[in-house]
Amino acid sequence: MGKKRIVKKAGSTMDQGLKARSLAKLVKRKLTHGVLHVEATYNNTKVTLSDLEGNTLAWSSSGALGFKGAKKGTPFAASKIGELLGEKALQAGIKEIDVIIKGVGSGREGALRAFIAHGIEVRTIKDRTPIPHNGPKAPKPRRV
Repeated sequence: MGKKRIVKKAGSTMDQGLKARSLAKLVKRKLTHGVLHVEATYNNTKVTLSDLEGNTLAWSSSGALGFKGAKKGTPFAASKIGELLGEKALQAGIKEIDVIIKGVGSGREGALRAFIAHGIEVRTIKDRTPIPHNGPKAPKPRRV
């Protein structure tokens, strides 16, 4: 008969070792205001926490937390990034943030909602998604 094998799916959740490692790095400066930059593409979500001048305090992405492949672009992965940076913002003493969102991916809203859950007040939300004015150059006509 033999022993039954249990197959575990890899990549479905966040790697706890990577989360602990990114939380271990302490934020060196104490601030009250900050800027949260969310870049959400179809394949990944990157979130950066900076001061008002744009100097980076902390950052993370869904790939850095151990998500692989198509799971990197999901709202769940983005919410895990938001939770992580929310904890880092509390360590830095941030009370208010301005949010700049860039991109059309599905993680735009998830990252912001998870960050707000830590009790940090949002002053403004700006959408800086690049919009083409004329689009790409049309292809040349075929020569037969």
